[in-house]
Amino acid sequence: MSSAIDEIALTTLRPRLNIGVVGGSLGGLFAAALLTRNGHNVTVFERSPRGLATAGAGVVAREEVFDILRSIRREDAGRIGIVADERVVLDLAGEVIERDLSRQFQLSWDHLYEVLREEVPSADYILGQSVHTVHPGERYATVEFADGSEQRFDLVVGADGPESVTRKTVVSGRRTNSYAGYATWSGLVPENELHRTAADSLLDRVTSYTSRDNQVLGYLVPGSGGEIGLGSRRYEWLWTRAMSADDLARVIADSGSPDGSFAIARGALPEVLRRRLANEAEENLPFPFWAAVSAEPSPSLRPVFDYVAPQMTAPRVALVGDAAVIVRPHAAMSTAKAAGDAAALASYLEELPVDEALSAYERDRLAVGKSIASYGRIFANSAPLNDPAKPADAVRQHESGIGKK
Repeated sequence: MSSAIDEIALTTLRPRLNIGVVGGSLGGLFAAALLTRNGHNVTVFERSPRGLATAGAGVVAREEVFDILRSIRREDAGRIGIVADERVVLDLAGEVIERDLSRQFQLSWDHLYEVLREEVPSADYILGQSVHTVHPGERYATVEFADGSEQRFDLVVGADGPESVTRKTVVSGRRTNSYAGYATWSGLVPENELHRTAADSLLDRVTSYTSRDNQVLGYLVPGSGGEIGLGSRRYEWLWTRAMSADDLARVIADSGSPDGSFAIARGALPEVLRRRLANEAEENLPFPFWAAVSAEPSPSLRPVFDYVAPQMTAPRVALVGDAAVIVRPHAAMSTAKAAGDAAALASYLEELPVDEALSAYERDRLAVGKSIASYGRIFANSAPLNDPAKPADAVRQHESGIGKK
């Protein structure tokens, strides 16, 4: 009984903070959900006017995500996923040439997003609010919005992804991402829309194919509402292709994306380019993956970047997720790292004054981020996709023209 009373007393003594979170995707929501649960007043600013409920697909489940779900008492969400019973590698003819019986568990990004959104009051998740910059300060941080208005917070959490505006005011050294020389097309196809023969090869397993310039991977994920029944699941494919910075800029420009875009969003690819992608899949991929690419009406494209911030905090400001450290997709750890960042930040804020908490957070998570980023690069560089005969495509600065018409 005394321990419960002591805990209540400690909770009462701890100052509740007014916290602003820049970015309303999973990284921001991990932080917002935990901080809200801990009693802080949290406001999330998401620049998208419509929200992000259909922005993602599958999430490879790792312990950091389950830990947060337990902390917010939503363990049930961690049980809604798809188990792949084996991993197989195909050759170009579509035949299995390698088989690994280790299992993988995939959650639905959409469902996880909705579960976390429920932890933040609707009035505190503000859509269509674009942040121009964040000003650190000794007593408070100021968020300056694109319309010129400002708002002060005891702490600002920058969870605004690879193109973070918060990063620009935290990092005193290099702030730009480095292009890794390849980009990933992705699609999400209802399982019943897959060609029957392709479905027989792809479903209920993690399937991959790799050649010198192509690496494709696919697996089942739950439906957008967490449905896992036969016929209600979705198949996610990820096709990573070697692509020079100039070629990447060209396809983004041809898609009609706005000036400055560095990716092509789902639904933004013109039909003529979608057909061209399907034709290229027929030329370069085994039939099951060609069929999966062809079945996707709205593929998206995202380049692969490298970035590790030299620091993750400034006075009254902290970076989490891709705003601080970008992890190559080969490691399948980006979401887990963002969850780990959020959990560590929330934990230190419960134990220490804000300034000390931020110092401890940076010492802890910067080392972790560097380690995971290094692992992702080593894993990626072991693949034929990274051919040393093509050094010009290996690493290009993001500012070299990607996404600029």
